[in-house]
Amino acid sequence: KRLQLLPTLRQTLKQSRPIITAVRQNSYSVYEPDYLESLKPKFPQYECLNVQIKGYDYPLLESYQRFLHNVAEYLDLDVSDCYALPPQQTQVQRLRPNSTVVEADYKLTTYERNLQLNNVDAPLYPQFLRIAQAALPEGVHLKVAEHTDESDERRYVPDKDLLDLKAELERMGGATPTKKK
Repeated sequence: KRLQLLPTLRQTLKQSRPIITAVRQNSYSVYEPDYLESLKPKFPQYECLNVQIKGYDYPLLESYQRFLHNVAEYLDLDVSDCYALPPQQTQVQRLRPNSTVVEADYKLTTYERNLQLNNVDAPLYPQFLRIAQAALPEGVHLKVAEHTDESDERRYVPDKDLLDLKAELERMGGATPTKKK
């Protein structure tokens, strides 16, 4: 019986031979090395995120920014920059009921700190955000947005002396053109 099965097995193997061709997987070009594919990020990434925190209590805000920086480093996030914006002064007047008489006058100072994160993996972002929200102190506002050119513009404070000199130069007739030699 063994001898009979062996010839039939040989015949079936001879009839159904698969054609095998060598194909290079994940190759976009003949000249690109294979390891370039392994250097690409495993997950989609947020290019640049701004974590903005605002509050009225300066020491509390500084402490919370330090905490967020430590959490980001613990999660292996790339913290590219931390910076503060100038404080904003707001004056609030409380009036007496049904009158225009000022009962109390308050001067509030709003402080703002920013944390800039680069190349944040999509699975790590919700974890960072949950930790940040869970530890959010009372009176502190948290906002996370993608980085824009406008956020860079807000960062730099204009030099008042330089602006005054430019205005004075414009009043005098502007800059004189110089000849190129």
